[in-house]
Amino acid sequence: MTEVATETKITLKPLQDRVVVKPLPVEERTKGGIIIPDTAKERPQKGKVVAVGPGKKDEPTTVKVGDIVLFGKYAGTEVEIDGEEYLIMRESDIYAIIEEEK
Repeated sequence: MTEVATETKITLKPLQDRVVVKPLPVEERTKGGIIIPDTAKERPQKGKVVAVGPGKKDEPTTVKVGDIVLFGKYAGTEVEIDGEEYLIMRESDIYAIIEEEK
């Protein structure tokens, strides 16, 4: 089990199969170089796992801290701690782990 520690000593410890994800920033430009206005930006669907609960009784969690994951557009509950945005979601709301090839 891992926790998110913040500057003001607030600890966020997810329970059961919950996962805390820090959304990654949305692209400011398209691949062709066109700037995307704020009104057209979509909610991020990719993020970095910063804390993981222990899992359910017979189902340990499969994601780990540091994983980059894809999740549903409306997955999770948004929370703000010390000015930082996080999402708390069930592990089942995560669709995939992104693994970079080396």
